[in-house]
Amino acid sequence: MKSFKNFKYIFLLVGIASFVSCEDYLEEEFFSDVTAETFIAEDNADQLIVGIYEDLRDIYKQYDINFSGTDIYSVQTQVEEFNSFNDYFGLSSDNGSTVDYWRVNYNLIADANIAINRFQNDIAWSDSNLGARDYGIAQAQALRALAFYNLVQHYGGLVLELEETTSIRSDYSRSSEEQTFDQIISDLEAAIPNLLDAPETGRFSRRAAQHLLADVYLTRGYKSFGDTSDFSTAASLAEQAIGTYDLRSQSYAELFDYDNQVNDEILFAVQFGSGGNDNDRSNSKHGLLMNAIENYAGIGRNSVYGARSTSLMPTPYFYGLFAANDTRDDVTLHRVLFAAEEVTFSSGEGQPEDPIAVGDTVIYYPKTALDATELADKLNRYWVYQPDQYLFGVPDNIPGAVYQYSANINRINFPIFKKFDDVGIDGAGNGSRDTYVFRIAETHLIAAEAHLAAGNSSGGLQHLNVVRERATGETTFYTDLTLDNILDERALELSGEENRWAVLKRTGKLQERLNLHNPQNADHGAFDSSIHLLRPIPANELLLSDGSLEQNPGY
Repeated sequence: MKSFKNFKYIFLLVGIASFVSCEDYLEEEFFSDVTAETFIAEDNADQLIVGIYEDLRDIYKQYDINFSGTDIYSVQTQVEEFNSFNDYFGLSSDNGSTVDYWRVNYNLIADANIAINRFQNDIAWSDSNLGARDYGIAQAQALRALAFYNLVQHYGGLVLELEETTSIRSDYSRSSEEQTFDQIISDLEAAIPNLLDAPETGRFSRRAAQHLLADVYLTRGYKSFGDTSDFSTAASLAEQAIGTYDLRSQSYAELFDYDNQVNDEILFAVQFGSGGNDNDRSNSKHGLLMNAIENYAGIGRNSVYGARSTSLMPTPYFYGLFAANDTRDDVTLHRVLFAAEEVTFSSGEGQPEDPIAVGDTVIYYPKTALDATELADKLNRYWVYQPDQYLFGVPDNIPGAVYQYSANINRINFPIFKKFDDVGIDGAGNGSRDTYVFRIAETHLIAAEAHLAAGNSSGGLQHLNVVRERATGETTFYTDLTLDNILDERALELSGEENRWAVLKRTGKLQERLNLHNPQNADHGAFDSSIHLLRPIPANELLLSDGSLEQNPGY
């Protein structure tokens, strides 16, 4: 497994994050008795680049802002209850998620600016190491572009700070959204020629940059300032990133096998690991879409499932997308949870008791509804929640059953996610599984959407169907290429991975699908497209800018 850890040296305003790892992965070097003037040289300059990769860990643990308030993710509350992200009206400039997402992405941008400046201006490179210089700069440019792209999708025009910060300033102002896209494209186009096709595991490859640039061009193509060729450019870049890789060469189950995290479908991943220091084991994604399972008798707080790390849950619409033959269902979801400890369950005083042994079924979520006879039988041995019972509520008790619904203190019960299961976890933390950022299944879906927008439906259908074929074995499941088909397939294939909010926004489908498929927002109807297609600029940033930084409209 991979691992790296953070160790920062502060000289003046320079923070250098670095790593330690197993053989063949990003490694940290330890230095002592050095000064700011002598520390950075061509033989250790790569530590500046490695430090930028470490920043990605914080970025890709920001789940709420990318998932909630969409068609396939909701929050674990009553349908009638208001929630800031799900209902938008409460999404303010001092909301923790909006503040944190801005902060962690700009942290990476600052570290990338440091690296680019030092590589270009401070380090005396020998002729034999000029390739290493250019490769380091290319990685910093690509990662900076990724952070800017994360931000522009949520906030619109950004502060395009491209120089290392060496003094305290308050005169920051925002560039336009068009200028921001231009900068992202410029960074990626400059980086691609100097990136490697097959770099060391954990580093940004040329194909990863092509995937990202395809996504950027695809998104820009929908904008008023987009170019007429953006969609065809996106399709071409996506197909270059796919290359000769056959998506059907491994199954969805193999893709998410913990022992197969370094595989040819993964174009880029944020690395964690079971070795090194605590930060290596800091992934929380195993608890991303989970309810309070520790309240179920027999599971407790020390189960292999861990504990929830967010208040998110899938919507009923998401669960209903899985066809009977879709193998992703079994990989994505735990439809059965098993006991980790011996206990005796009873629905109450004087009620029948059920002894639970380690390994016994504790709760079952059937994919299709059970009939009354089968349901009553199973409720004598464990909880059963039918597909229409995942939202807040208490189903009617089944007379005579050992497991009475009124005895379950959890009012929200749904199949938790399985695809991010981890090892060595402790509650919501200590995860060591890598987080996939770009993989070729998504590249196919980008190509499908780009071809659709460019008017080439037949070309797009091929990409959409190859994703479906891996999951179901059907080679021509889709005969019509539509945005809704692409979005449904993205939901199934990339659940818990893609920036769902940004994808729906890009396609112009956010409000429509939110109102159709998210029961909480449909109940409240609070989405306002004149405001909520952008997030608010964090209030603390506005204060620090001394009035030069403008807030988005409506906030």
